[in-house]
Amino acid sequence: MVTASATATASASSSAAPILMGWDGDEKPHVLAVDDSFVDRRIIEKLLANSACKVTTAENAHGALELLGLADGQQNFGNTVSKVNLIITDYSMPGMTGYELLKKIKESPTGKEIPVVVVSSEHIPTRIEECLEEGAKEFLLKPLRQSDVNQLRCHLMKLGNPSDEGMVCMGR
Repeated sequence: MVTASATATASASSSAAPILMGWDGDEKPHVLAVDDSFVDRRIIEKLLANSACKVTTAENAHGALELLGLADGQQNFGNTVSKVNLIITDYSMPGMTGYELLKKIKESPTGKEIPVVVVSSEHIPTRIEECLEEGAKEFLLKPLRQSDVNQLRCHLMKLGNPSDEGMVCMGR
């Protein structure tokens, strides 16, 4: 199951700044959140929506690959719902792990430029190192907090402003 939601701006009661202020007009960063846990998907979705992001969710890696146009038999990235600017995926999912999803995305000529953030409730250094070596931009521990989402602003800003190519995004 894949769902999408979007908010025009952060709610007035939210203290969260928009995750990316440099985007023009009504264009909002589009984030794909992949997690087999309904509760964790909703948390990620709410945090990102509070930061003025368009959020699409998928309950597993296969659903994410379909959305991205990278599933077996799909050849066209252009058939996706809309451009995805960032992918946040859980590490531990049945069928295909977040690490395996990361590898498939980074092997794709059309998906390799999309920043991928892996999240997990388990702090396993070898797992973290493996994901970062494969191309993950960040590895965050659950539960995610608004400060974690704010940290992702850097990766989205780099996409929104190609002149910042030399910018370095710092992790936790």
